[in-house]
Amino acid sequence: MPNRADTSAPFTFAPVDEQMDLLEKGAAEIIRVSDLRERLEKSRATGKPLRVKAGFDPTAPDLHLGHTVLMRKLKHFQDLGHQVIFLVGDFTSLIGDPTGRSATRKQLTSEQIAENAKTYTEQVFRILDRDKTEVRFNSEWLGTLGFEGFIRLAAHFTVSQMLERDEFHKRFREEKPISLHELLYPLAQAYDSVALECDVELGGTDQRFNLLSGRELQRDYGQQPQIVLMTPIIEGLDGVQKMSKSLGNAIGIHEPAGEMYGKLMSISDTLMWTYWTYLTDLRVSEIEALKAAVAAGSEHPMALKKRLARTIVAGFHGDEAARKADENWALMFQKGATTEDMEEVSIAAIDAGWTEDLKSIRLEKVITLASLAASGTEAARKLKENAVRIDDAIHSTPKLAVSRLPARLKLRVGKRAKVVVIS
Repeated sequence: MPNRADTSAPFTFAPVDEQMDLLEKGAAEIIRVSDLRERLEKSRATGKPLRVKAGFDPTAPDLHLGHTVLMRKLKHFQDLGHQVIFLVGDFTSLIGDPTGRSATRKQLTSEQIAENAKTYTEQVFRILDRDKTEVRFNSEWLGTLGFEGFIRLAAHFTVSQMLERDEFHKRFREEKPISLHELLYPLAQAYDSVALECDVELGGTDQRFNLLSGRELQRDYGQQPQIVLMTPIIEGLDGVQKMSKSLGNAIGIHEPAGEMYGKLMSISDTLMWTYWTYLTDLRVSEIEALKAAVAAGSEHPMALKKRLARTIVAGFHGDEAARKADENWALMFQKGATTEDMEEVSIAAIDAGWTEDLKSIRLEKVITLASLAASGTEAARKLKENAVRIDDAIHSTPKLAVSRLPARLKLRVGKRAKVVVIS
């Protein structure tokens, strides 16, 4: 049975301007702002909360902080008293979202989707209130729609509309295959909004076509079109490319507190403001006050970065774990001491480039395998920049002599460090 939160208790909504201050924070685009204001006014007058949903296809087992941007925006609506719906796209995962894809996705099995969905529903309650969240699976209505139902649904859209979508238009122009089942994805996501009678749907900027399709389909079904609130895709630790585990620049929400803290302390001062905006609950006015304090010299960026790291880590691991991670980081990097809580990783000697003849390891490989750089190229650059320390000594050459195994090294790259065991 779906988890439907109890909304029977009366709720006094905050003034609309106060709600908008939080809801507009980090929003790349709202279609339309005036409609959202109007619906919030009506909600406040009637005491009826808005129905707000965001859909997540469980195509991978683990989430990183980039995925939580939408979840946190759901939380903002939830904190303001509105009914949020965490929609698991177990049915749409069978199709595979073509967004951002230059080729057809490999289809997952039902078993893979079910296992990933279980992980998602466990992870989301690190941000949302379990008792106030409505969890739904779109197989509930899409799985029972039937072939006739899909035919009638497809009648609401034209092929030319589908080919206007960037991914399809580009593939069509380049004579790359477009599978028929991919054309069904926007229809299915749009029907989610009809089935749930949504007032607001949240999504990334890359989801614009799908989100707007929901508005159009609701209008066809005689419903008031949903407001669309889009958030940007945030950059990963490198501050350049979008956060992605495959690019090695992501922070997983299941990572240990110390690892998460260390990664956050490695970001640039500029990226810090992006993370304050999208990964915390501070309002725009509060973040602007922090920026002003840095500009005036009354706050140091390092102090605010540590506060950011504590805030994010506490959200996933609790206040005590965040405090300990903060203390350990200070011991390692501000006082030069070692700590027993430093993460330890094991690397096979052959993977590190060690042989009986050479008795040395290739540091680019070790740094990359230890996840202290996204690629061998980045690792080589860090060596040239004298940003690599081994047992507190700077190393800038690509090889390190290792006379015997196993070898235990304290490896530091920039502001992040791990104990590496080569065996």
